[in-house]
Amino acid sequence: MEEPGQLKRALIDATAGAISGGISRTVTSPLDVIKIRFQKEVIALNLPVHMALFNWNQLLPGLCFRRMCMDHQKYTGMLQATKDIFREEGLRGFWRGNVPALLMVMPYTSIQFTVLHKLKTFAAGSSKTEDHIHLSPYLSYISGALAGCAATVGSYPFDLLRTILASQGEPKVYPNMRSAFIDIIKTRGFRGLYAGLSPTLVEIIPYAGLQFGTYDTFKRWAMEWNRYRSSGSVADGSLSSFQLFICGLAAGTCAKAVCHPLDVVKKRFQIEGLQRHPRYGARVEHRAYKNMYDALYRILQKEGSAGLYKGIVPSIVKAAPAGAVTFVAYEYTSDWLESILT
Repeated sequence: MEEPGQLKRALIDATAGAISGGISRTVTSPLDVIKIRFQKEVIALNLPVHMALFNWNQLLPGLCFRRMCMDHQKYTGMLQATKDIFREEGLRGFWRGNVPALLMVMPYTSIQFTVLHKLKTFAAGSSKTEDHIHLSPYLSYISGALAGCAATVGSYPFDLLRTILASQGEPKVYPNMRSAFIDIIKTRGFRGLYAGLSPTLVEIIPYAGLQFGTYDTFKRWAMEWNRYRSSGSVADGSLSSFQLFICGLAAGTCAKAVCHPLDVVKKRFQIEGLQRHPRYGARVEHRAYKNMYDALYRILQKEGSAGLYKGIVPSIVKAAPAGAVTFVAYEYTSDWLESILT
């Protein structure tokens, strides 16, 4: 097959990225809503920082932390949270904030995959996708991290609006995305649309790097396994859709497990000053945190180590299949578009 020109290649990557991101986001929206509800709850333990840092038992949400805070937490587990959201908000509650989320995810994945292909082309000296798989893990990590940064800056305001709409619960503070946007501009100014950008960029560097780096590594391992099983008869070691799904699942799990605490910090910045019912957790006051490091310190002091891992279970349960669906959808959509345009 003829390799498409630069403009066609960019169009293929951008379109395939947007479609794969939209599919993945819609399928995993309920898990994302549950994750955000856990992350934005503020349950104070008021522990000294040295105790918060070294009370390792708290790192297992659902054990010590749950026993200490169950009387004060609205959500104590995924099943209970699912039942509460369905009872109070109906089925639509699980897709709350999905429109701004799609407006965030689709441009994000579009930019990400386009920039990623450009960077890998530069690093490999070839625009052919099959040559990119042979890049070193280091170059795959760097390419993924830079692509993630570019995509984050380009789509961040929609991520902010999505988080606010998904976290407000009932009764609603903002009936739609427009009212939330206007209120943010009035109360925080234009800079308010980028609240939490710093911890987001700090998070996205290791997250996107790990996700793409490990995905390429798992793909190489799977291709080698295919060659081994076929005694070398399959020259390219091509992967099935199931194998691509497993590679994406593993990559998403690894990346999210490492970077989850930074995601919690980002969400706290994003909901600063948000008015909501007390049953959804204490209100995060406007300018409650001076910067990312201050936020980490205060969360550790007030909530312990477990505060940085709130929502870790629904987060991984959501991130793993989301990454898998995104990668599989992108691979197949990209191949389909390439076959049409070339």
